[in-house]
Amino acid sequence: MLFEIRALGADQRVTLRLEAADPVDAADQARLQGLTVLDVRPAGRLGYLSLSRRTRFPLSLFSRELLALMNSGLSLVEALQTLDEKESKPEIRKILGGVLKHLYQGESFSAAISHFPDVFPPLYVATVRAAERTSDLPQSLSRYVAYQDQVEQVRKKVLASSIYPIILMVVGGMVALFLLGFVTPRFASIYADNMEHLPWASRVLMRWGHFVEQHALHAGLLLLAVLGAAAYALSRPAVRAYLARHLWRLPGLGEPLRVFQLTRFYRTVGMLLSGGIPLVTALEMAGGLLQPELRLRLAAAAASIREGQSVSQAMERAGLVTPVALRMLRVGEKSGRMGDMMEAIATFHEEETSRFVDWFTRLFEPLLMALIGLVIGIIVVMLYLPIFELAGSLE
Repeated sequence: MLFEIRALGADQRVTLRLEAADPVDAADQARLQGLTVLDVRPAGRLGYLSLSRRTRFPLSLFSRELLALMNSGLSLVEALQTLDEKESKPEIRKILGGVLKHLYQGESFSAAISHFPDVFPPLYVATVRAAERTSDLPQSLSRYVAYQDQVEQVRKKVLASSIYPIILMVVGGMVALFLLGFVTPRFASIYADNMEHLPWASRVLMRWGHFVEQHALHAGLLLLAVLGAAAYALSRPAVRAYLARHLWRLPGLGEPLRVFQLTRFYRTVGMLLSGGIPLVTALEMAGGLLQPELRLRLAAAAASIREGQSVSQAMERAGLVTPVALRMLRVGEKSGRMGDMMEAIATFHEEETSRFVDWFTRLFEPLLMALIGLVIGIIVVMLYLPIFELAGSLE
């Protein structure tokens, strides 16, 4: 669920939106970013204009274009002016104009974009702020673009693999509903006089068909009520958290899900470290990518690192490493190239995640097709079973 958080930063009041299981979880994420939380409320879609504004602002494209203009020799202000002049959408021009206005007032680029938390996430602002200390904004923008590309590739891989199973479930569900809502009532009228002589399974199905035939409106309302209740339940953070906990406990699926979250986490931390952000701060900023249980472990690991424990030992104790990640973290500690090692860990596990997605898709799709065929087959057999029995008795 999306929450809007009003908080105090180091030198200003900020408003940000975070995805969290509940308000307490959202407040904890904000505190991990070093903010003092003032208020937490659900971010509704109606009346919350900034949400639609963020969805329309192409942050990745903006970063690419800004990077290209700065690499061509334009200053930051000139590059932003160019982007503002060529933009045709009013809502995007309003944001670019606001950023330029704050720059004209003498603010830094990071401070200027921090006034638009619904467009520029805290991760982006922190990357820019770290780049300003070392005067390498183009390099940091290039790193952020590469980071977004890597994350987008993994996301597209997962989405592409889920399209076909979703289509199968939708089509199979529609066929089953057609059989139960249209075909079954017709058969129920045929068997109405011999209902007691039918097999038990067919009798249950025919009674459902008789109910649909006599109370079509009530049956439709019942179906809508069931679908509405399911949609409402899935919209509740507590229900989603309950389902997620049980999903993580499934054998063969829980560990790949944990590795997938750790992969995104390591990729983000590596990008932040390469941008010059301190280790503990980078860990806390990337903690929002983890589920609540792993986030609590990360907080304990960050506390241990502050006390002087090595990163590899703290992360191992917290259960936030794989055997490969642990060895690579130790190498990063010895070489002092922790940011590069974090990104190398993410690259290794992204390939592992891709292989698991391919394997799971190849296994899940035929199983799903078999399940849908079995359900539809059972309905058809129950419809025709009395006819088969009648034909057998005539012989």
